[in-house]
Amino acid sequence: MRIDKYIWCVRLCKTRTAASKECNSEKVKLNDDFVKSSKEVKLGDEIAVKRGPIWKRYEILNIPKSRVGAKLVSELIKETTPWEDLDILERVEMQNKQNRQVGIYGRPTKKTRREMDRFKKDLED
Repeated sequence: MRIDKYIWCVRLCKTRTAASKECNSEKVKLNDDFVKSSKEVKLGDEIAVKRGPIWKRYEILNIPKSRVGAKLVSELIKETTPWEDLDILERVEMQNKQNRQVGIYGRPTKKTRREMDRFKKDLED
């Protein structure tokens, strides 16, 4: 099975097109080598997928015939990412969560819109 189809089948990517793009933009490794989307995978191979600042590693346990449900993914791949890398990912996510700006983007609520209207009206008077 092609690697792009495999990472789509085991739900590492949402679409087959996204899986193919990740392979061709060097975000997927097979046995520590960058691969094109047409590379074939076999049992026992190790896949590494770039997720944020780390490479998440998986071992191929089985090859499905088609896309599988989320509950069956654990029968097809085993995550072998070192815990140190997962700790780095967790720290980066926590830092991003703390540095996030809240509430100034998007459409204004009805309350803020009325406040803006009152403010503009006061400026005109």
